[in-house]
Amino acid sequence: MAIYEDIHEIDRVGEQGDPESGERRRQHRDAPPRPHTTPILVGALVVIVAGVFAIDALRGSSPDETPGGGTPITAASTTAALSPQPSLAPPAAAEEPAVDDAPVPELIEVDGCVLDVTSVGQGDTGPNVQCVQRALTAAGFYTGPVDGVFSPALVASATTFQQATGLYVDGVVGRRTAAMLGIWPGDDSFVIRTPPPAPGAEDSMGFKLSSVATTGDDAPPLPPDAGQGTGKRVVYQRAGQRVWAIDDNEHIVRSYLVTGSQFNNEMPGKHKVYSKSEMTTGWNGEAWLPLMVRWLDTERGAIGFHQIPTHKSDGSTYQTEAELGQRLSGGCQRQAPLDAEFMWYFADVGTPVWVL
Repeated sequence: MAIYEDIHEIDRVGEQGDPESGERRRQHRDAPPRPHTTPILVGALVVIVAGVFAIDALRGSSPDETPGGGTPITAASTTAALSPQPSLAPPAAAEEPAVDDAPVPELIEVDGCVLDVTSVGQGDTGPNVQCVQRALTAAGFYTGPVDGVFSPALVASATTFQQATGLYVDGVVGRRTAAMLGIWPGDDSFVIRTPPPAPGAEDSMGFKLSSVATTGDDAPPLPPDAGQGTGKRVVYQRAGQRVWAIDDNEHIVRSYLVTGSQFNNEMPGKHKVYSKSEMTTGWNGEAWLPLMVRWLDTERGAIGFHQIPTHKSDGSTYQTEAELGQRLSGGCQRQAPLDAEFMWYFADVGTPVWVL
């Protein structure tokens, strides 16, 4: 799918810094000539029939009863016992509610409550937790009190719901779980947008601003816990789909919208730029990723900032600049061409990257 095209490179260009099988064996034996056994068989048959009638008379049993008076084995029960299970999951997973029986979001009644935060987890308290409790209660996965406390019991309920609906299992009610429960307000409610700059406007380093960029006092204020006072850095807020470039004097050199990952693979915390490539390719080799600035290495490859990717086949872009601010990528942060050019020059190897 296209959403994976810009996560984790295979090739880095211009980088700085059957099971065994066997044959069945068959034994062929020559059977000896069989003697005439008809008289013997007739005699044995008479003895067997007589024995059956004798046992039946002594026990008074019915041909439809099971030995010992147990529950009759019907055709239906036999079929159920032999029919294949609907899931190939291991026995432990089979105890969870089947996906086909999972609740559909539109059937969940939660009195119109929605989250006003991006995630809720164990230890949290307040109205957002109450909203989660009501939603999981309506979905049939929670039977505890609606007291606004994200308890271990609520974690277990959220975990079971995630398992039943095929979501990522962590017991935290984030964007996807909340959407499935019908209490997600929509991604755009958290996105921080700014008016387009004047034509030809530049940031404080002299780089032209893109249609989704701003600078200085016109930029949105930095979120809390964004490394305030630590000097030059890049700040990326996942909920707001926004980047801030901060200089050594704590000035906002530039701030702009990006398109981040629709998955939960942009690890929050403090990172740093560890390598850069003028051009690289997507994990499946079908997309060009210009001006890659990597800040996270994962088992599947690198995650970083880069220009909106293009198809190798025809050069068309995967999205427009106007679509920035939506979660469309598989892991990386897509940027407008002017913003990607700025990031390439601003973020040297070793530059801190704060991910919120």
